[in-house]
Amino acid sequence: MTLKAKQQKFVDEYVQSGNAYQAAVSAGYSTSYAKSQSSKMLENVGIQSAIQERMGELESEKIAKADEVLQYLTTVLRGDAVETITVGTGKGAVTIDDNPPTIKDRMAAGRELLKRYPGASRLVDAQTRRAIAEADMAEMQRDDLRGEGYRNPLLEALAKSAAALMPKEVRADEDDH
Repeated sequence: MTLKAKQQKFVDEYVQSGNAYQAAVSAGYSTSYAKSQSSKMLENVGIQSAIQERMGELESEKIAKADEVLQYLTTVLRGDAVETITVGTGKGAVTIDDNPPTIKDRMAAGRELLKRYPGASRLVDAQTRRAIAEADMAEMQRDDLRGEGYRNPLLEALAKSAAALMPKEVRADEDDH
């Protein structure tokens, strides 16, 4: 299927940015059309095919700039990319070399890569959200173990009220454990 000039420009911009709305605007569509139709454009079989074809061209090094971005995102996703960070301490700053990407950084790189493949299903999106939630929960558990966790004042007030309602001998028993 032959694409119209605007559709081809949309494909080119989408492969570069991964942002359907911005690609539609850059291709010459109005902002209102782009806002309401850009995601539907990705469902168009001809556009999907053109995007996949362009991604194949990227693999053969025809567009180095986009290819470099894809390669870098992949290194972050795989945890191969490292960075030097400076952390402030009570006694000054400490520089940490070869710090690997965090789980959140790796998830973000994965999402950016998936944006360039419009065939990514809702299942992948759901799995990504689940993985992010699991990472957030792991960080909260880590913070809780360190004593840095978030304290919910409502739950603390309820626990205090419940303790006050318990008979003294039960409270004394609880304190012994």
